[in-house]
Amino acid sequence: MTPDSFRELALSFENVVETPNVNKNSFKVDEKIFITIDNVNMKAVFRLTPKEQQKFSDLDPSAIYPAQAGWGKQGWTIFELNFIEAETIEEVLKLSYCSAAPDELAAKYK
Repeated sequence: MTPDSFRELALSFENVVETPNVNKNSFKVDEKIFITIDNVNMKAVFRLTPKEQQKFSDLDPSAIYPAQAGWGKQGWTIFELNFIEAETIEEVLKLSYCSAAPDELAAKYK
């Protein structure tokens, strides 16, 4: 998945905005960040529950793993996008969006 195709997919969800965040871009819904992406290294950090984090990490621990320190314990999960199938990225993007979106928006994607 290219940075442009990832961006297009992330922005396809209702009320998502993209903002610069240090050397990365963040995607927000309702002022809550649900993804950051490092376009240079093709790594995205998704907001998940710890249970969802474990489920995805079990798929490929070398390419999907908890973020460092307390962020990872909260469920923030790094995905090395060059090694992940598009279907998995689409699934995790939807889960991450729904974790941050207001209930009425999240219900449209569940």
